[in-house]
Amino acid sequence: MKHGDKANPFGKITEDWHELDGREELSEREELEMDLLLEAIFRIRGYDFRNYLRSSLRRRIRNRMNLDRLPTVTAMLEKTLYEDGYLEKLLEDFSIKVTEMFRDPNFFLAFRKKVVPILREYPSLRIWHAGCATGEEVYSMAILLQEEGLLERTSIYATDMSKEAIVQAKEGKFPLKRMQAYTKNYLQAGGIQEFSAYYSTDHTHAYVLPFMKKHMTFAQHNLATDGSFNEFHVILCRNVLIYFNPTLQTRVHGVLADSLAQDGFLALGNKESFLSVHKARFDEYWQEERIFRKR
Repeated sequence: MKHGDKANPFGKITEDWHELDGREELSEREELEMDLLLEAIFRIRGYDFRNYLRSSLRRRIRNRMNLDRLPTVTAMLEKTLYEDGYLEKLLEDFSIKVTEMFRDPNFFLAFRKKVVPILREYPSLRIWHAGCATGEEVYSMAILLQEEGLLERTSIYATDMSKEAIVQAKEGKFPLKRMQAYTKNYLQAGGIQEFSAYYSTDHTHAYVLPFMKKHMTFAQHNLATDGSFNEFHVILCRNVLIYFNPTLQTRVHGVLADSLAQDGFLALGNKESFLSVHKARFDEYWQEERIFRKR
């Protein structure tokens, strides 16, 4: 595959790396280079990727090396230390932005049927989307709450480590070509209106209607280093922990538990669970969709 191809970039990463290196695993020297790069990022900017899964970081580092034609991770470290703007570029590479509206529709259907009836008893609600990426999940939840009559009394906080992702999320602007797939997800998630009632369009993009944004606060927050900042009735941290090693997962579980009100709900991704001492602080409320409730 040529470098100019616009196919799946992760496919290109693997092929190009084998062309340059001939090995799937990094050598001990190259692992040391990665350690030094991650340590430099932490010391310079406070972003701590040292306990992220190496397989995920490795793919992103390889991709950036291919794009910039760098022969070694040490060459990347040198650019990180001395080239203006390069660290910001690397931070965006490391940020995970895989998302879509009503992703995993069965989760939203379960939330609507199993959690919403309990939330109706609360006079006001605070919900935290931790690791919100570009906001698709946040707007999905706002639509669900609107249909269930809860949005007007809900404050939604959406955070991500990526400044660029937060800027995009605030816009509420999505490619029009994706809306057909999002509509299918919405219907499978139990949607009861015309999905098109929640956005306007031009010839290229869909724009979430302003009334939903009134209830949202977007901000940068790094789960790897930052702590609790409020007490919430619901926290969604879905498909984030899979990129962390057990040490970092344990830390984040503690932050999430400390951020939940008594009897609050925590939603994890369908491949995520508790592997830490904090498991005892939760009951499995709806195991099939990884919804837990704080004891």
